[in-house]
Amino acid sequence: MITDTKIRAIVFDYGMVLLEWDPRRIFQRAFPAGPQAVEAFLEEIKFMEWHKQQDNGRSFAEAIAEHSAQFPQYAHILPVYDTSWSESVVGPIEGTVKILQRLKRAGYPLYGLSNYPAEKFRLDRARFEFFDWFDDMVISGEVRLSKPDPAIFNLLLNKIGRSAQECIFIDDSTANVISARQLGFGAIQFRSPEQLEEDLQKFGIL
Repeated sequence: MITDTKIRAIVFDYGMVLLEWDPRRIFQRAFPAGPQAVEAFLEEIKFMEWHKQQDNGRSFAEAIAEHSAQFPQYAHILPVYDTSWSESVVGPIEGTVKILQRLKRAGYPLYGLSNYPAEKFRLDRARFEFFDWFDDMVISGEVRLSKPDPAIFNLLLNKIGRSAQECIFIDDSTANVISARQLGFGAIQFRSPEQLEEDLQKFGIL
């Protein structure tokens, strides 16, 4: 049961909190020279800026068509971002999954707030049982908003009927944690399952 605390909801980011995500794995076969060549490629195509647009709801088909036109020398490589997506999702961060399970058993309402391409989340949700433990979630690609925009945090709060002061938010991104704190969330920047457990204890949880 929930202990005597004002916290009434715990909100988790997914990527690099519950799931390890490494897009380098998708492209490494195309660059046998090694990791430095992959890094140079990702920097040249501004991968994270490109990926952010899929987090905001753009389709992978449109993304690859536009980027292939911009970088025709990589047009034969870019489609694996779509076709080999599952290789980038390395697997669960088991320590965090165990904490999530303990919170569920303790009776805390659990919510997800994740920057995630909608078409890929639909596939990945079926792969990992722990997604079924959440009471509700907001996925950026589905709502076409993404963190750290305050609008997506407010959308979640309206959806679950809670104030920010009643929620703990857990995310690996500094920018997202800062945005959450400015809105009144009790926010924890994730670095490891061990650190997360210690920080939750500071809120009177676990």
